Amino acid sequence: MLATCGKRYRIYIVLMQSEPSSPLRLALVGMSGAGKTFWTKKLAAEGWTAISCDDRIEEKLASRLAAGGYYGINGVAAWMGWPDNLKYAEREAQYLEEEIHTLGEALTSLEREPDRPLVLDTTGSVIYTGNNLLLRLRRRMTVVYLAVSTEEQQLLIERYLGDPKPVLWRGAFQSKPGESPKETVARCYPTLISARRQSYETLAHCTLQVAELRDPSFDSAAFLSKIHSQLERGR
Repeated sequence: MLATCGKRYRIYIVLMQSEPSSPLRLALVGMSGAGKTFWTKKLAAEGWTAISCDDRIEEKLASRLAAGGYYGINGVAAWMGWPDNLKYAEREAQYLEEEIHTLGEALTSLEREPDRPLVLDTTGSVIYTGNNLLLRLRRRMTVVYLAVSTEEQQLLIERYLGDPKPVLWRGAFQSKPGESPKETVARCYPTLISARRQSYETLAHCTLQVAELRDPSFDSAAFLSKIHSQLERGR
């Protein structure tokens, strides 16, 4: 059993050893802004079947979003609101419920077609979906963690503030008197990353450093080659 640091936002993950999937079925995990969707789209352009958890969760929330005039991934973030919003905790729970359903459906589909190669673009909050689903995910797919360095954390904060995506804070947002919500985000986001990092690492079969993937010449073939080399080293 693994427990990350923190009081209210502790995450427990219990995982058994499992081999990477064959044929290669990739599940990309990591913080919002780490490049999961970017690489999913790159692989989709090469003919891979791609599943976006964000898109499927949005579809499940469609009627609730429409009631407030929201749409798109940014609309989901606006519907959830800032973490200090009175409705945030309720909507965070609704989002997680639909994320659990989405991941369960994706894995059930995959289990019915075990020979189908694909790439799964997970959300940053996939680690909150529960040990049963995470164990199934690790058994059925090769989990790749896209890890950001300490230096890149500021870039993720700026992206979140400038172009908000749905984020499940799970109690990590703790405001101080006189502090604006944006100031609280800037102070607490590194804590959220730290609270999630060990869970991502435990879930993943291999870890890729995002900084190494930023070279414009680094294409899909290089991305897959790096995954294969990491897996080989881990055998």
